Amino acid sequence: MSERAAIADPGAEDEAPPRRRAGWAELRALLWRDKKALVGTVVLAVFALTAILGVAIAPYDPNAMLYDMMGAPSLAHPLGTDDLGRDLLSRIVVGTQVSLFIGVSTVAISLVIGVALGLYAGYYGGWLDTVIMRYIDLQWAFPNFIIAVYLVAVFGTGIVNLIVAISLAFLDDFARIARSMVLSVKEEQYVAAARTTGASDTRIIWRHILPNVTAPIIVQATVSVSYAILAEASLSFLGLGVEASTPTWGLILAEARSFISRAWWLGIFPGVAIMLTVLSINFIGDALRDFLDVRETGNI
Repeated sequence: MSERAAIADPGAEDEAPPRRRAGWAELRALLWRDKKALVGTVVLAVFALTAILGVAIAPYDPNAMLYDMMGAPSLAHPLGTDDLGRDLLSRIVVGTQVSLFIGVSTVAISLVIGVALGLYAGYYGGWLDTVIMRYIDLQWAFPNFIIAVYLVAVFGTGIVNLIVAISLAFLDDFARIARSMVLSVKEEQYVAAARTTGASDTRIIWRHILPNVTAPIIVQATVSVSYAILAEASLSFLGLGVEASTPTWGLILAEARSFISRAWWLGIFPGVAIMLTVLSINFIGDALRDFLDVRETGNI
């Protein structure tokens, strides 16, 4: 509802909060109906809590070399130790913090840049749209992982360079989605009404258009987090990720390659952590897509 309509009908302001509460109620109901999404939410919450606490809950220093080398899972070391005697549970706990941070931060950066490019390209059109979308089309022609490998080779290894590389590799997805959504709504009546009131292009884009095109962007962001985590794990597995002193799930897997036949736990447990996280995010993404589709259908 527009601000002018809200002024004409003083009771309209009072009706907005109940609609927001109903939205959250619908989302909770959807989670209870969709058991996969509920399980995914619980599992992801556990990993997120683990990432927040990090070193505080790790039983040992993740880089401390203990006497029990290649030790099988036991009471002292529930997930065993690696070839240098480092506690695997501690390394996976700290690796959760690093891997999730890289996954979330890369998607946040690529979302901001990609959505901004898509919004301006779709709204203004013309030469700006041509320049931006030809670059996006060029990037779209290559797999994201190949682009990330190339950018890491250019920038070098390390957490910051890894985040920058994966962010740039993923921004084309958000740009294409944002542009396509802008093209479908920029001629709507509420946009024309904003223009007649003298609103600037920047205000129209960010205040009026963006809130109405967020549904597919949110779904894409959810899916991209799992892709980013897999990309980080793959790059670290290939030796193109973070420094050897910084444990991540991919680095732990890479270090387990030479010992997988003698110490099964070295590869199984970090692999399970990656699988559960990605699966949980995908379950939540599917539920969000259904929820947002229902909301859009109800608004039509």
